[in-house]
Amino acid sequence: MARRPLPRLRLGSTAGSSLVPLVRGRAFARTAADGVADVLHPLVALSRGLRVLATAGRRKWVELPGDRRGPVFVLVVACGFVLFLLPYGPLAAAISLIGAAGWAGRGRATAEPRTPGADGAERLRTLYEALVPYFSAAEDPSPLYSHGGDWSKAFDSFTFDEGGRLTRLHLQYPAYFTDGEPAARTRIEQLLYAKSGRGREYLFEWDEEANGLTLTVLPALSTTIHAQRFVTTPGETVLGFTDPSSVQRTLPVLAAPETCEESSDGTTPGVGLEKAAGDEPETHDVPPVVWRTGPRSTEPHLLALGEPGSGTTTLLRSIALQALPHGEVLVVDGGGTGEYACLSGRTGVLAVECGLAGMLATLEWAGHETERRLIAANRARQLRHPPPEDIRRPLWILLDRPSVMSHLAAADGRTDPQELLAVPLRHGRAANVRVVVADQLDAAEALSEAVRSHTRARVVLGPVSAEQVAAVLGAPPHTTPTPEVPPGRGYARLGAGPVHRLQVPATPDPYDEAASEAERQAVLRLLPAPDPAAPAAPAPVGG
Repeated sequence: MARRPLPRLRLGSTAGSSLVPLVRGRAFARTAADGVADVLHPLVALSRGLRVLATAGRRKWVELPGDRRGPVFVLVVACGFVLFLLPYGPLAAAISLIGAAGWAGRGRATAEPRTPGADGAERLRTLYEALVPYFSAAEDPSPLYSHGGDWSKAFDSFTFDEGGRLTRLHLQYPAYFTDGEPAARTRIEQLLYAKSGRGREYLFEWDEEANGLTLTVLPALSTTIHAQRFVTTPGETVLGFTDPSSVQRTLPVLAAPETCEESSDGTTPGVGLEKAAGDEPETHDVPPVVWRTGPRSTEPHLLALGEPGSGTTTLLRSIALQALPHGEVLVVDGGGTGEYACLSGRTGVLAVECGLAGMLATLEWAGHETERRLIAANRARQLRHPPPEDIRRPLWILLDRPSVMSHLAAADGRTDPQELLAVPLRHGRAANVRVVVADQLDAAEALSEAVRSHTRARVVLGPVSAEQVAAVLGAPPHTTPTPEVPPGRGYARLGAGPVHRLQVPATPDPYDEAASEAERQAVLRLLPAPDPAAPAAPAPVGG
């Protein structure tokens, strides 16, 4: 039996005649849309170019250090005023702006295709699927995150490195996500940290108003900055250096050339300052973490905690070298390792004590000296006289490992040395006495209540977790700590301010043969001249 052919629609029939206007209408609408797009193409390009210029200007302004924003703003206003006064100045400025916007928006009539590659697309898809349980709800009629959904709708922009790993990602999340709760934020940050690659330090920036989250991989802080004379005023101490976006100030410093490649996790562990043949230190402007002390300081004392070998002793040496040109230093080495022997017998160094008896006597004298300074300052204020010169010169008390001293004193039945710090800690700001305490993290519970309550400036060094950072500084870090860091790397917080990433300048013991020659010579150049009345100090190694 033969198969009958299917009937065809004839244009002359009723059904065919009803389809003709529909086809013609679609063609006319498509032609009209193309014509409107051609007519409005210059306006679209100009608006796109203006948006690109505005974004670039805002990014440059944010990256500009705080001490340069004022002069740049004044320069821009002056140029605008001069253009306004010139004949045809506003017209020329408008034409230039339109030309720049047209050039910036050229060739972008269609959105640039986002082609992360096969591996990148798979990474983004996996990351999108992992976020579905946290950014979705059963009541949402059109969820932004759903299993098997389109990740390009949620991820606005992304950047990969040469190895195919994410270096920057901006994503959108639904408005009903509880971004105001720290626990909810922490869950998302931990997930992104695990899926984007462990071992790197990430910065998470939450935009609650726009429901956006930006993930950025932070570059490693430089470890090539050694001890030197920093451009600061009396009362300012450089604890270390941080990211350009954290502080609004930069300092010119000498940094030795890099001597090894960065590791895959973005850190540079073990970088020394050895110079290759013909290499010379270079001057760079870097953002510092400056600790301000004095009568008006809200955080006159500092506490530094860290793991063994994390760089707390290096931090104390750096503070001592910065304090000696303007004050007097009293060092108490509870560990008894001899790390401060280079300061012994130097001008401005009152004592470097390692034994228990000497420590107790020195700290007792420091308490009496604080009381004497208070009485002298009170009398000068009553008589409306300026304070005496010996009071205006600050007294620095540096204690390393006080928990060891407390243990030795308790075993010997003597007074706890930390109790003798109560007077300098309570009245040090008015008496121009500053106390710096450094100890290990596992001995933090052995610190006295006076030390913990009066040290509002805090530093934590070494490979620490976010919980440990929050316990020491009183606030969690704004980045993800890495398990392996070079010596001197950590976090700092001054009072109730933000938490900063920190890299302490290399300040080794100049008598240590393991340290590089450049670092040891840098420390020796900063040491004051020997005190003629003090006993002779041991000669430096190799000197």
